[in-house]
Amino acid sequence: MDATTVNTDIAISARGLKKVYAASGKAPEKQALKGIDLTIPTGSIFGLLGPNGAGKSTFINILAGLVTKTEGSVSVWGFDIDKNSRQARASLGVVPQEINMDVFFTPQEALEIQAGLYGVPKAKRRTMDILKALRLDDKADAYVRQLSGGMKRRLLIAKAMVHAPPILILDEPTAGVDIELRKELWDYVRELHAQGVTIVLTTHYLEEAQELCETIAIIHEGSVVACEPTETLIASLDSKTLMITPLVPLNVAPNLGEFSAELKPDGRLAVPYEPSKAQVATILERLSTAGVGVKDLSTVESDLEDVFLELTYRRSA
Repeated sequence: MDATTVNTDIAISARGLKKVYAASGKAPEKQALKGIDLTIPTGSIFGLLGPNGAGKSTFINILAGLVTKTEGSVSVWGFDIDKNSRQARASLGVVPQEINMDVFFTPQEALEIQAGLYGVPKAKRRTMDILKALRLDDKADAYVRQLSGGMKRRLLIAKAMVHAPPILILDEPTAGVDIELRKELWDYVRELHAQGVTIVLTTHYLEEAQELCETIAIIHEGSVVACEPTETLIASLDSKTLMITPLVPLNVAPNLGEFSAELKPDGRLAVPYEPSKAQVATILERLSTAGVGVKDLSTVESDLEDVFLELTYRRSA
């Protein structure tokens, strides 16, 4: 399926999506998804973040047809997952978090089998092209058991792309890989995106989400607590820190009135403030009153990690 053959602005849409796991043995009933409303635009790199147990995997498994929803509606590439389940599943390529594949096949054989399962005619299969794109062409005839962990993870992506799906879901794609391979996978994600593939990325690496994703949804305890363009989400946290290098080294942090100050090991002062309520000039006035001369200063902006903590862990406290 070519990503350019369907004219739609929405790749994935969920409305009132709920999932309740029935009680089993000593485990009580669990509401994994609590009425999620989520729209993922076509052509985007969309981040799905949340703590362990937040509901991300349940959401992905419902999209892939591996888990049956309890309530609500979901469409994938314009196909309702209940009415057109086959077309919906064919519109997705899912790269799972766990490395799970038959180690006695070669990468070439693994891709050919996967293509056959999706009904891709032999004349239209792109096995070697996909392996080359993921730098696995020189391992095409090696057994999977001989591949490194990073190579196996790349092979998972290759398997998800055999039927040219317009939507690719990457579930923790760089978990357990080294920094160099992580950067390589980032580059390949960008290449796929440039070709028109919609990317849905779940990750625990906040740097990864901030680097790649245009829009980010944060799921917490089965609910979407935020869904904004990445820059808007970061800007929504009204918090900055003024880093000050004193003219004369300090032994203790000075009293700055309504502002707290922390003396860092490198001798700088860290002064958090809320831009909507205070100005840098006011902090400088407090420093002058306290007899602290300023040699240098800089402002540290909030990042995605601050937003994530604010919307999840601190909300639970």
